Amino acid sequence: MVKAVFLSLAALLAATAGGIMLWPLLRAGKRAIWGTLVASMVVATVGLYLWLGTPTALQPRDAEAPQSLEQAVEQLRAVLDEHPERAEGWVLLARSQLELGRMADAAGSFERALQLEPDQPELLVEAAQARARAHPKMLFDDTGLQWLQHARQVAPDNQRATWLVGIVQRQRGQDEAAVRTWEGLLPRLEPNAATALREQIDAARADAGLPPSTPATATPAAAGSADGHAITVRVTLAPALQARVAAGKDTLFVIARAPGGPPMPVAVERHPAQAGPLTVTLDDADSPMPTQKLSALGEVEVFARLSASGNAMRQEGDVESRPVKVSLPTKGTLEIVLGSP
Repeated sequence: MVKAVFLSLAALLAATAGGIMLWPLLRAGKRAIWGTLVASMVVATVGLYLWLGTPTALQPRDAEAPQSLEQAVEQLRAVLDEHPERAEGWVLLARSQLELGRMADAAGSFERALQLEPDQPELLVEAAQARARAHPKMLFDDTGLQWLQHARQVAPDNQRATWLVGIVQRQRGQDEAAVRTWEGLLPRLEPNAATALREQIDAARADAGLPPSTPATATPAAAGSADGHAITVRVTLAPALQARVAAGKDTLFVIARAPGGPPMPVAVERHPAQAGPLTVTLDDADSPMPTQKLSALGEVEVFARLSASGNAMRQEGDVESRPVKVSLPTKGTLEIVLGSP
């Protein structure tokens, strides 16, 4: 009872403080944005209490309310300095740093999480990927490989860890070893994922001087297992952005990812940005990883990103739409207006 009352008061305080801080938005007529941000602050405040398990986390101390995602990340880091035993907090920090493009910081945060939870296979895989993304040449080093191998030891059926071990072997010129790793993975994959992986296997076999593999024939039922999991998305640019893309230098990404999961997309398409609407269909063929397919999920969040650099990772100056959750299978067309309030 006391806890429920405290949470209610905490939510009320958060709403009041947030409403005051964001008052300029309301005065500017952006009522929807104001309401959304205030609600987000309430959820974040109560969530922080539940995460730390102590009301002292809600005390303002010397910190001001964050004015940006960057400030929020720094404040989360400060909280973790006082509560370093929270592995889930380090994971949250790492994923946030990835979203900000701070690869080295994210790799360090994942490593802190692993010190607390060294036998979590998905965490081991995420940490290894983050470490590779922080590498100047996007390579997996010995530490990243050790984490992937440990993930396979802890969870032998972990498909992503097995696929990435093959990637490491390919990066190091161990093509025949990569063939063995990936061919052992094939029987556990859905037909569409297996087809994508066979292409990589054949490339590795060619580099190793081996003959191409013989593709297996998928049954009609299996071949149709991904039916209904394609998502048709129509992206329209707000007028303010249409002038920006007139020079033809921007790139438009349409992305689907697992809600609340790692930032790695399960499907992504890349197109030159244009002033007119763009319609795409995201499906298993758009997955950057054959072991993580759109058809394997029951729900995803879809969003669009306008990039000046053409880099798939979010960069400063990129414009991103608000993610929309989509339950799968789905029909119809998802409408996204990029650059709208």
